[in-house]
Amino acid sequence: MKKLCLSATLFALALSGSTSRARAAQPEDKTPPSYDMKGQSLADLDDLHKKFVSLAQATPAEKFAWRPGEGVRSVSEAYLHVAAMNFGMPAQIGATPAPGYKKDGYESSTTDKAAIIAQLNQSFDYVHAYVESMSNADFAKPELKFGPQANAGDIIYIIIADDHEHLGQSVAYARVNGIVPPWTAEAAAKAKAEKK
Repeated sequence: MKKLCLSATLFALALSGSTSRARAAQPEDKTPPSYDMKGQSLADLDDLHKKFVSLAQATPAEKFAWRPGEGVRSVSEAYLHVAAMNFGMPAQIGATPAPGYKKDGYESSTTDKAAIIAQLNQSFDYVHAYVESMSNADFAKPELKFGPQANAGDIIYIIIADDHEHLGQSVAYARVNGIVPPWTAEAAAKAKAEKK
């Protein structure tokens, strides 16, 4: 068994070395992207905005303090975490800081439903406006503090990916509390109407 494991390990190491050499021998790909990252980013942000706000509106006010366990973000903290990402990250790549946003204590600053929905709206409007103001060259601008090959487009992608992650978290929280996401309810109603 030990010989088999050793052989498999040596084979994997040999394979990874030849793959790395093959990549190094390839010329740099200078083909322009086949999609519009700015347009896709704006579409994703708008979809996320709509879903977060509609889910927050569908959630009863008393559920905003609910959390699935000790040490885990509550409903309100998850929503404010999303708003914090939207407010905080663009400023790290050149956006004018969002007026009134202060990182320290922000995620636990309120459990008030109306205030949280307002913060979600403001944060998505803020990040949308910043992405809208970016040029394609801005998306390619190096952001070396985030890594040797990072650029501003990568940071926008991080915001969107993190927002998607927390949308999934928020949907799970809603489902556990008996709340059907509005877009799911709309799709079910439409499917039912089409069957008739």
